[in-house]
Amino acid sequence: MKTLSLLLCVCLLMACNSDKKKEQSVLNSEEISISDTPKQTKVSESYKRGKEVYSDFCVTCHLPSGKGIPGNFPPLADSDWLRDKQEESIKAIKYGLSGPIEVNGAAYNNVMASQGLSDQEVADVMNYISNSWGNTIKNEVTIEQVSSISK
Repeated sequence: MKTLSLLLCVCLLMACNSDKKKEQSVLNSEEISISDTPKQTKVSESYKRGKEVYSDFCVTCHLPSGKGIPGNFPPLADSDWLRDKQEESIKAIKYGLSGPIEVNGAAYNNVMASQGLSDQEVADVMNYISNSWGNTIKNEVTIEQVSSISK
Protein backbone atom coordinates (compact mmCIF):
# COMPACT_ATOMS: atom_id res chain seq x y z
CA MET A 1 0.00 0.00 0.00
CA LYS A 2 2.89 2.35 0.83
CA THR A 3 4.45 1.61 -2.54
CA LEU A 4 1.20 2.36 -4.35
CA SER A 5 0.83 5.70 -2.51
CA LEU A 6 4.43 6.62 -3.31
CA LEU A 7 3.95 5.68 -6.97
CA LEU A 8 0.77 7.77 -7.14
CA CYS A 9 2.57 10.81 -5.67
CA VAL A 10 5.43 10.48 -8.16
CA CYS A 11 2.96 10.26 -11.06
CA LEU A 12 1.08 13.36 -9.87
CA LEU A 13 4.31 15.34 -9.51
CA MET A 14 5.41 14.33 -12.99
CA ALA A 15 2.04 15.32 -14.47
CA CYS A 16 2.14 18.74 -12.77
CA ASN A 17 5.69 19.33 -13.95
CA SER A 18 4.71 18.32 -17.50
CA ASP A 19 1.81 20.82 -17.49
CA LYS A 20 4.13 23.60 -16.31
CA LYS A 21 6.56 22.80 -19.14
CA LYS A 22 3.71 22.90 -21.65
CA GLU A 23 2.52 26.26 -20.29
CA GLN A 24 6.07 27.65 -20.46
CA SER A 25 6.45 26.34 -24.00
CA VAL A 26 3.23 28.08 -25.04
CA LEU A 27 4.33 31.30 -23.36
CA ASN A 28 7.73 31.15 -25.07
CA SER A 29 6.15 30.60 -28.48
CA GLU A 30 3.79 33.55 -27.91
CA GLU A 31 6.71 35.75 -26.98
CA ILE A 32 8.49 34.78 -30.18
CA SER A 33 5.49 35.16 -32.49
CA ILE A 34 4.24 38.50 -31.17
CA SER A 35 6.58 41.38 -31.71
CA ASP A 36 6.55 44.81 -30.14
CA THR A 37 7.04 46.50 -33.50
CA PRO A 38 3.85 48.23 -34.67
CA LYS A 39 3.95 46.76 -38.20
CA GLN A 40 4.16 43.15 -37.03
CA THR A 41 1.49 43.72 -34.39
CA LYS A 42 -0.73 45.23 -37.08
CA VAL A 43 -0.20 42.22 -39.34
CA SER A 44 -1.04 39.96 -36.43
CA GLU A 45 -4.30 41.83 -35.79
CA SER A 46 -5.13 41.82 -39.50
CA TYR A 47 -4.28 38.11 -39.69
CA LYS A 48 -6.67 37.35 -36.82
CA ARG A 49 -9.48 39.34 -38.42
CA GLY A 50 -8.71 37.71 -41.76
CA LYS A 51 -9.02 34.26 -40.26
CA GLU A 52 -12.57 35.15 -39.19
CA VAL A 53 -13.41 36.51 -42.65
CA TYR A 54 -11.99 33.33 -44.22
CA SER A 55 -14.12 31.18 -41.90
CA ASP A 56 -17.24 33.16 -42.79
CA PHE A 57 -16.82 33.55 -46.56
CA CYS A 58 -14.08 31.39 -48.07
CA VAL A 59 -13.90 28.09 -46.21
CA THR A 60 -16.82 26.48 -48.05
CA CYS A 61 -14.98 26.42 -51.38
CA HIS A 62 -11.31 26.60 -50.37
CA LEU A 63 -11.73 24.34 -47.29
CA PRO A 64 -10.21 24.75 -43.81
CA SER A 65 -6.91 23.39 -45.14
CA GLY A 66 -6.79 25.94 -47.98
CA LYS A 67 -6.43 23.02 -50.44
CA GLY A 68 -9.56 23.87 -52.43
CA ILE A 69 -11.44 21.29 -54.49
CA PRO A 70 -9.46 19.96 -57.46
CA GLY A 71 -11.04 20.92 -60.77
CA ASN A 72 -13.49 23.33 -59.13
CA PHE A 73 -11.94 25.67 -56.58
CA PRO A 74 -8.20 26.37 -56.65
CA PRO A 75 -5.95 25.82 -53.68
CA LEU A 76 -4.78 28.72 -51.58
CA ALA A 77 -2.28 26.47 -49.80
CA ASP A 78 1.23 27.00 -51.18
CA SER A 79 -0.38 28.80 -54.11
CA ASP A 80 1.76 30.20 -56.92
CA TRP A 81 -1.21 32.35 -58.02
CA LEU A 82 -1.46 33.96 -54.59
CA ARG A 83 2.31 34.38 -54.35
CA ASP A 84 2.97 35.66 -57.89
CA LYS A 85 -0.23 37.56 -58.62
CA GLN A 86 -0.98 39.56 -55.51
CA GLU A 87 -2.86 42.35 -57.29
CA GLU A 88 -4.98 39.84 -59.24
CA SER A 89 -5.68 37.97 -55.99
CA ILE A 90 -6.84 41.14 -54.27
CA LYS A 91 -8.99 42.01 -57.28
CA ALA A 92 -10.55 38.52 -57.26
CA ILE A 93 -11.45 38.78 -53.58
CA LYS A 94 -12.73 42.33 -53.96
CA TYR A 95 -14.74 41.94 -57.19
CA GLY A 96 -15.00 38.20 -57.83
CA LEU A 97 -13.39 36.22 -60.63
CA SER A 98 -14.55 34.30 -63.67
CA GLY A 99 -12.73 32.66 -66.52
CA PRO A 100 -9.72 30.40 -66.79
CA ILE A 101 -6.76 30.62 -64.43
CA GLU A 102 -3.89 28.27 -63.66
CA VAL A 103 -2.86 27.55 -60.08
CA ASN A 104 0.08 25.31 -59.24
CA GLY A 105 0.00 23.89 -62.78
CA ALA A 106 -3.70 22.97 -62.74
CA ALA A 107 -6.38 24.69 -64.84
CA TYR A 108 -9.51 26.17 -63.23
CA ASN A 109 -12.43 27.79 -65.02
CA ASN A 110 -15.14 28.56 -62.52
CA VAL A 111 -16.84 31.60 -61.03
CA MET A 112 -15.96 33.17 -57.73
CA ALA A 113 -18.69 35.63 -56.85
CA SER A 114 -17.92 38.89 -55.11
CA GLN A 115 -18.57 38.47 -51.41
CA GLY A 116 -19.28 42.16 -50.82
CA LEU A 117 -16.33 42.55 -48.44
CA SER A 118 -15.08 45.94 -47.31
CA ASP A 119 -11.56 46.97 -48.30
CA GLN A 120 -10.46 46.29 -44.70
CA GLU A 121 -11.90 42.76 -44.86
CA VAL A 122 -10.19 42.14 -48.20
CA ALA A 123 -6.83 43.28 -46.77
CA ASP A 124 -7.35 41.16 -43.66
CA VAL A 125 -8.26 37.98 -45.53
CA MET A 126 -5.34 38.54 -47.92
CA ASN A 127 -3.00 38.82 -44.94
CA TYR A 128 -4.45 35.62 -43.50
CA ILE A 129 -4.30 33.48 -46.65
CA SER A 130 -0.94 34.94 -47.68
CA ASN A 131 0.58 33.77 -44.39
CA SER A 132 -1.11 30.38 -44.00
CA TRP A 133 -0.61 26.86 -45.39
CA GLY A 134 2.95 27.41 -46.62
CA ASN A 135 2.42 30.93 -47.96
CA THR A 136 4.46 33.87 -46.69
CA ILE A 137 4.58 37.49 -47.80
CA LYS A 138 7.13 40.08 -46.76
CA ASN A 139 4.83 43.09 -46.51
CA GLU A 140 1.28 43.18 -45.28
CA VAL A 141 -1.54 44.03 -47.64
CA THR A 142 -2.88 47.42 -46.61
CA ILE A 143 -6.34 48.92 -46.90
CA GLU A 144 -4.81 51.65 -49.08
CA GLN A 145 -3.46 49.02 -51.45
CA VAL A 146 -6.88 47.35 -51.69
CA SER A 147 -8.65 50.72 -52.15
CA SER A 148 -6.38 51.57 -55.09
CA ILE A 149 -7.45 48.47 -57.06
CA SER A 150 -10.41 48.95 -59.37
CA LYS A 151 -12.24 46.67 -61.78
